[in-house]
Amino acid sequence: QVQLVESGGGLVQAGGSLGLSCAASGTIFGISAMGWYRQAPGKQRELVARITTSGGRINYQDSVKGRFTISRDNAKNTMYLQMDSLKPEDTAIYFCNAVQLGELNWGQGTQVTVSS
Repeated sequence: QVQLVESGGGLVQAGGSLGLSCAASGTIFGISAMGWYRQAPGKQRELVARITTSGGRINYQDSVKGRFTISRDNAKNTMYLQMDSLKPEDTAIYFCNAVQLGELNWGQGTQVTVSS
């Protein structure tokens, strides 16, 4: 089973940028897609961006299109999320996700706080 560790969260002012990383370790075989999700207080966890491992197909939540960029480095088993033009409503815990042989695997999450 894959283990996922996020890093790079923090506090930033509105309009600023942050970059998140998700390092995968353990059993990497069979991962078909990876993604970033977020969960704000009192809200459900939602998909932010997703990338397939074969073909690199990418999907974004509408609210982050044009501001966030998801990418991956297969050689480093690492996925990234570059977040630009951040807004206070982007404040949430951001989770890394990997779909491995049909099962969902999650990281522990990293806090992103955007001040107005």
